[in-house]
Amino acid sequence: MPLFFCRDIANGQIRITGADAHHIGRVLRMRVGEELTVCDEQGTDYRGVIASIAPQEVMLDVIDISPTLSEPSLQVTLYQGVPKSDKMDWIIQKTVELGIARIVPVQTARSIARADGDRSAKKQERWQRIAAEAAGQSGRGKIPAVSAPLSWAQMLAELEPAHTLVFYEGGGQPLTTLVSRDSARLNMIVGPEGGFAPEEIEELVMRGVTPATLGKRILRCETAPVAALAAVMCLSGNME
Repeated sequence: MPLFFCRDIANGQIRITGADAHHIGRVLRMRVGEELTVCDEQGTDYRGVIASIAPQEVMLDVIDISPTLSEPSLQVTLYQGVPKSDKMDWIIQKTVELGIARIVPVQTARSIARADGDRSAKKQERWQRIAAEAAGQSGRGKIPAVSAPLSWAQMLAELEPAHTLVFYEGGGQPLTTLVSRDSARLNMIVGPEGGFAPEEIEELVMRGVTPATLGKRILRCETAPVAALAAVMCLSGNME
């Protein structure tokens, strides 16, 4: 059954407009009387029957309301060193599918790609759209927020070191000793191509951030966050 995100829900009816309405009527070619599921982006699913279809508006009558079951119990924020090319697009798509709660691009010392001003706003808009599409495709109950790129100093200012892991090629503690079914929230820091500068790791450790390992192999910057999140979700019981 198709899943769409919408907040225009009131008095037992759902109003879908714009691109989603076009997709329902023109692409999926759905008809009055057919059912689809709408999520309010807050963790509640609404099953509805199509009451009317217009080019830019689809109205549904709500027939069932239930909590979304696909959201993980562990809230994970990814601080990702901005990589070059379209690698960030792939990271966002796959981590959203796996259950990430928030994604924060970070300009690190070795980040080759730079986005400032209008370019930063345009990138954030595209990244947020990718997150929304991935959330819908994977049946998520919420659309993870993708923040505007932060500087290294800005990231440090908002970190909670006690709940933060940094993954880098220098090794660290195994995830089996750091994550359990009781874990409620976690921050993960992953570097761009070339990893972190030594002084960045030193600063993180000095602030109380825990180095963690993904094994003896060196992973690409786009592979590491996906592998880390999959492992974390498995250890916390969210892959069952």
